[in-house]
Amino acid sequence: MKKVSLFVDVQNIYYTTRHVYNRNFDYNRFWQQATQDRIVVSAYAYAIDRGDQKQQQFQNILRGIGFQVKLKPYIQRRDGSSKGDWDVGITLDVMEAAAHTEVILLASGDGDFDLLLQRVQQRYAVETEVYGVPVLTSNALINSATRYIPIKEDLLL
Repeated sequence: MKKVSLFVDVQNIYYTTRHVYNRNFDYNRFWQQATQDRIVVSAYAYAIDRGDQKQQQFQNILRGIGFQVKLKPYIQRRDGSSKGDWDVGITLDVMEAAAHTEVILLASGDGDFDLLLQRVQQRYAVETEVYGVPVLTSNALINSATRYIPIKEDLLL
């Protein structure tokens, strides 16, 4: 069995599945599919903390599934824009995990991660898998992955 490390960009997955399907991502089904016949080395879900009770319940569900939930505070700027980006945190964790795993699995459509996947493949000879909503997943990210798994009806609630 191969060793796998999972990294989920929760905000990206939430907004892309809502935008395209108007439905939520099924994290239980995702976990079953992504970890089948594999040994989980690490599993992280990166989210923004707004202090909302419903969100805290969701985060507890993720923990119950097996994810370590990493939170950043939601920051509302004076100009009305908001900040809450996990790109650097995800990158650091992926780079660290790549030395101890055989498969890096990233659930995100964010094209900023294409160079990260290329680098871990080159440096650590790991396989990389990307789960993302087809029309909202960067082609650069899809092309940089060893394997792309589109998020479709079977992974939605």
